[in-house]
Amino acid sequence: MSDFRRVTDDFTTAPQISVADVAEAAALGFTTIICNRPDGEDPGQPAAAEIAAAAQAAGLAYVHIPFSGPPGPAQVEAMRQALDASDGPVLAYCRSGTRCITCWAIGQAMSGAMDRGELVSLGRAAGYDLSGALGG
Repeated sequence: MSDFRRVTDDFTTAPQISVADVAEAAALGFTTIICNRPDGEDPGQPAAAEIAAAAQAAGLAYVHIPFSGPPGPAQVEAMRQALDASDGPVLAYCRSGTRCITCWAIGQAMSGAMDRGELVSLGRAAGYDLSGALGG
């Protein structure tokens, strides 16, 4: 079983997923998969195109927003747009899930949708420490 980490009802993170995990994501009701991982980051990781093809075959939307290190304004905005465009729950993945939740949390904080304390708490519950990423 995949290491899907529910953050909110509409947003879940995961470490690197496989093609088989896409079918599981569809069965669990996800409607969009977001990849925040650049191709070739680790030997043997599935290419974004492989996951995208599996997502399309499963009827899921797929968005590739690759970045290394902290997300910049362009990645935060692209994530926000992908989340807004989704018609249901989103599964975002990267190497560990940390980039995904950090990018999402920065967007939530910037928009005023959630405050820092709530975001840090949600991150902690999902197994991530967002205290450094959100300042304070």
